[in-house]
Amino acid sequence: MQREGADITAEDMVGPLTEPSNIQQYFSSSTIFVTGATGFLGRLLVEKLLRTCFDLSKMYILVRPKGNKSVEQRLQEYFDDALYERLKREKSEAMAKLFVIEGDCYLPDLGLNEQDKQLIISEVNYIFHAAATLRFNEKLRVAAYTNARGTRDILKLAKKITNLRSFVYVSTAYSFCPRKIIDEEFYEPHITGDKLLTLVETLNDDVLEKIAPILIDEWPNTYTFTKSVAEDIIRKESNGLPIAVVRPSIVVVTSKEPVSGWINNSYGATGIFVNIGMGVVRTLYCDATYVSDLVPADYAINTMIAAAWNIAKTRGSNLNSEMPKQETDCNNIPVYNYVSSTQNPITWRECISKGNQHLSKAPSVLQIWHSVFKTTSSTYGYLFLHYTLHLLPAYIVDFLAFCIGKRPQMVKMYGKIEKLLDVLGYFMRREWVFRNNNTQELWKMLNDEDKKLFEFDMSLLDWDMFFYTYVRGVRVYLVKDPLNTIAEARAKRFKLMIAHYALVTIFMSIFVMFVWHVML
Repeated sequence: MQREGADITAEDMVGPLTEPSNIQQYFSSSTIFVTGATGFLGRLLVEKLLRTCFDLSKMYILVRPKGNKSVEQRLQEYFDDALYERLKREKSEAMAKLFVIEGDCYLPDLGLNEQDKQLIISEVNYIFHAAATLRFNEKLRVAAYTNARGTRDILKLAKKITNLRSFVYVSTAYSFCPRKIIDEEFYEPHITGDKLLTLVETLNDDVLEKIAPILIDEWPNTYTFTKSVAEDIIRKESNGLPIAVVRPSIVVVTSKEPVSGWINNSYGATGIFVNIGMGVVRTLYCDATYVSDLVPADYAINTMIAAAWNIAKTRGSNLNSEMPKQETDCNNIPVYNYVSSTQNPITWRECISKGNQHLSKAPSVLQIWHSVFKTTSSTYGYLFLHYTLHLLPAYIVDFLAFCIGKRPQMVKMYGKIEKLLDVLGYFMRREWVFRNNNTQELWKMLNDEDKKLFEFDMSLLDWDMFFYTYVRGVRVYLVKDPLNTIAEARAKRFKLMIAHYALVTIFMSIFVMFVWHVML
């Protein structure tokens, strides 16, 4: 019997320990440094490490300066989220191990002062570099400084750490998206990190933005382009560091941990799904037969932690700051493509179908119109549907709003949505062949206890159950619509459906009468 309602915060099904966790033992008494800790994946990573690897010594997180707020206030704000409720309940003492270091990956040397640099050099054992600007259409200067220079500068710092056991760089499966087949290996972009950063540091904003399309070349946006350059910096400048690259694909809500369905942003596919569910997006320019490559956020986090453990186990500690400069053999740097298409593929059509199926049982009371949706891979077909299903109704609603003295806003809203759809459309009209042998082998290396604590085997994921979680999680954590309004929302959904088909009938009748009149 399918569950309903309050199960959104159900505990994951981890049983009692049957054997020691190798991963927990490796992180015991260690100090961890995390960049990007205030982002979606960063928050999940911090929570998971504090709750599961609770014997760690300290964790430092890089956080941008924020006004005159004290460290205590910053930490209180950081933990003020439903994401951390389980941590507070089970391992509240671990929260005292988290410390803030002020810095910014957009700035040279991560914006760190000398005292904090020395602190990291002397204490840190594990680095998770997850900081990045995630806006696909970010200005090239911002993307290059944050994603490429930030990576170069943290590598410089890592080389000075005397007891570095592991460094995990969080990239994206689409860093080399111009390729059709993406293996777990490094590829060379058409421009090196040094050349790109020299250009960015030399040119002014106007000139840089004019030549950006030339620099980006085949890449669809500045995000994927600068992530490819960052990977090349890792390949060339890691100089024997114990390092690994994890490339997750399209990361969405959590499957189980620490709560089911948690998400705090509407980037990417989730933004589209939300707008479909609200009745705002009614058509999408995509090939629905293509595989979507969605992955749960908690699974991606577990992959990162397992990768860090494996590197620490196989590569040991960094030598020291006197290590001679030499180009790293990139074949010795493991790359993990974390994708769903190789073991458990699901198409965009199946995603939308399962999403709508569960949405009909748990709609949002904030839904603004009946959800009717159609995909097309035809450019002209999409333009026709976009104008008839999006822009025409938007202009009509704005005209009526103007007539009654309200502020017109629908056309402006659809303008923003169209920009989102345009950016994401690239990934919904293409399909890639990913190989993930390293990731599958990493899973096999885990003992039974670690497989319970750090689950990431995509072949075991039940997509139907996941979308049940997805819909409810987005409803609760993103839309901020509690589950106790489901009955009210179902009633509203029914009324919106009646109103929708009534309007369709009226407009079709008017159209038929007009055609009949013209023909006569």
